Amino acid sequence: MSDTLYAGGCLCGAVRYEARGEPSYMGYCFCGDCRKASGSGFIPFMSFPASIIRFKGDTLQYRRPAASGRISVRNSCPICAGLVFGGEVGISASFTVYAGSLDDARLFKPTMAIFTRDRADWALMPPGLKMFEGLPG
Repeated sequence: MSDTLYAGGCLCGAVRYEARGEPSYMGYCFCGDCRKASGSGFIPFMSFPASIIRFKGDTLQYRRPAASGRISVRNSCPICAGLVFGGEVGISASFTVYAGSLDDARLFKPTMAIFTRDRADWALMPPGLKMFEGLPG
């Protein structure tokens, strides 16, 4: 296992995370929820198992039914409103970290794009990604 440190947090620094090791996957999500949550054409994301990631700071949680049928939990900073991660600390087996919150953006190396059927024409797709019209499966 790699000992790469993935660290980041919100705009004001009140919510922070550190993950040591490699993400399970990295990519772009073009679903409508991610577009609206980010205010952009997609969300760049990374997934980490709960065993290698730690969070600091209180978050504001937003819950909503996800495309999978489960409840999606997005965590943002209650001070600056920066969107940081998805999942529920102490409950979730893995967490989705929004790559825009990384301290070192060079660590993000996407390999996939999900919900490409929902991609807006103006949201450009980087070359070389494995594409899925919905969730991989």
